[in-house]
Amino acid sequence: MLVFGLAFQTVNAETKDPNAISLDKWNVTVKDPSNPDELMQAKWNSVVNVLNDKSLDVNTKADIIDKMIRPAFDFELMGKLAVGKTHWPKFSTAQREKFLALFVERLKTSYRDKIMMYENQTAEFAPGVPNKDTVQISMSIVSKDSKTAMLYKLRRADKSWKVYDVEIEGVS
Repeated sequence: MLVFGLAFQTVNAETKDPNAISLDKWNVTVKDPSNPDELMQAKWNSVVNVLNDKSLDVNTKADIIDKMIRPAFDFELMGKLAVGKTHWPKFSTAQREKFLALFVERLKTSYRDKIMMYENQTAEFAPGVPNKDTVQISMSIVSKDSKTAMLYKLRRADKSWKVYDVEIEGVS
């Protein structure tokens, strides 16, 4: 979660508009979007490229990372899973929209706090474990003093994959 857990960011008025920034400088190309292992590794490398860019302030870094990896996450499914299948159908359309907006905003705030702690950690990826239309990819964030286990759960969405859950040290 430290770097890539859930990267979402609000646009700060003092920060450049992330939509006006080309991502070409930092993005690592995913040669085969149907390969979830390659997708995760490329996204990690792209995030690290941004974090290592000394010319950017923290807010701009977070905005760029948000724009860069947002398409890889299925926020609606994440929200449904957070609420639970018993309660989600009881929500009106307006309640669902409000919940998802607040849910994503909470993730953004959490990420803003985590991104500021990045200090050249590395990532170790294990090959994905497929199960029908889903795959689980284990990743560890390694620093000098610790190793944090993460598990990304992805589902097939069109010709690519989207993260629908992230477990950190066994907690979803």
